[in-house]
Amino acid sequence: MSRDLARTLDLKDLVLVVIGTVIGSGIWLVPGAVLRNTGGDPGLALVVWLVGGVFSMLGALTFAELGAMYPESGGSYTYVREAFGPLPAFLLGWTLFLAINTGSIATLAVAFANYTGEFATLGNGGRKVVAIAMIAAVAAVNIRGTRHAAAVQNWSTGGKVAAILALAASSLILGSGGPTTVSRAFTVPVSGSVLSGAGVALLGVLWAYEGWVNVTNSAGEARDPQRTFARGIIIGTAALVAIYLMANVGYLVALGPDRVAGSSRVAADAVRALFGPVAAKLVGAAVLVSVFSATNGLSLTSPRTFFAMARDGVFFSKLAQVHPRFGTPAVAILASAVWAALLTLTGTFEQLFTYVVFASWLFAGLAAAGIFVLRRRRPDAPRPFRVPGYPLTPALFIAAATVVVANTFVARPVQATAGMGIVLLGTPAYLYWKRVPRA
Repeated sequence: MSRDLARTLDLKDLVLVVIGTVIGSGIWLVPGAVLRNTGGDPGLALVVWLVGGVFSMLGALTFAELGAMYPESGGSYTYVREAFGPLPAFLLGWTLFLAINTGSIATLAVAFANYTGEFATLGNGGRKVVAIAMIAAVAAVNIRGTRHAAAVQNWSTGGKVAAILALAASSLILGSGGPTTVSRAFTVPVSGSVLSGAGVALLGVLWAYEGWVNVTNSAGEARDPQRTFARGIIIGTAALVAIYLMANVGYLVALGPDRVAGSSRVAADAVRALFGPVAAKLVGAAVLVSVFSATNGLSLTSPRTFFAMARDGVFFSKLAQVHPRFGTPAVAILASAVWAALLTLTGTFEQLFTYVVFASWLFAGLAAAGIFVLRRRRPDAPRPFRVPGYPLTPALFIAAATVVVANTFVARPVQATAGMGIVLLGTPAYLYWKRVPRA
């Protein structure tokens, strides 16, 4: 059975994987909380969204160099392995499999089931069935072939982006909150409490942006990756910043700052204000498409890390198998789906995800730091793309990641400590797999 994945993803696919994986439920729900935490100042809230986008772009530029340098499946796992050795790389993959990526899939599946309840009455058991069915459907699409999964990703991403842009455009044309928004911008006096609130808001914004790094896992299936990968991750991240800013401006013009700040479902409230209560049902459909697309994006990318780990002999060997007909890491995809479904059934994924979500930033910072190690250790290695502004660009991203991790330990010390414990539990697992002979 082959151990190589088919290179079927072009530039368009990579861009849409970035956009589709990142845009899940955050932009539909988070803007109200961000505005509340910035003192109700729409100008400051938009600045926070822009800063979150800048942080993400700094990371995208850094990972673009690493991905073009190592155009193979595994993404951050590969970069950490090459820079810092197999144990830190394994701990990254262990954490991704145990909770971060599979927990994200489970979380999205539950969100999908909950929003399905907008169109049909479902009990707790019914919602679990829908959630698991969605996970199974996405896994089947991805096992069938990367090209099939990319097509689903492209169409679903196009649908949700069109919905967001249509809402923004309608708000600008029909909304009545524009004058109030302009008059209230940058009127809140800068103080310690305001800056602290902006910091809290930034965490929510970074969560809404989270996921762009997952495209690095698919570098091994990109056509001409030395040329297309860097362009894909940069264009996709830049598009996300533009989409998020337009969406927030649309919400503010449709509702005004006070109603946005008081809303927990800002997109639905904006559509209701513009077109009436019946039209608000459309938001439920848009969220279903958005969540399905994000789930598909995760299923398209994250199993490639586990595939790379198995190929290195530090995870279940079966996960390194490539389907003889479809050319996909079918076993890794299936294993991810099964674990995500179990987390959905048990409900423990919410706690696990809370415990270790900070680890995604920990490892993102570690992977980014690898650029300094590899520049020194392998100065003559081919680098089809070099990060602009080196060393400042990666240094700023690492600093941002460090702040996020440190803030988690300060704000939620119990959860952060427990999360670090889960990460470190991977050490004996690594030692075990190192002793197991390769098949």
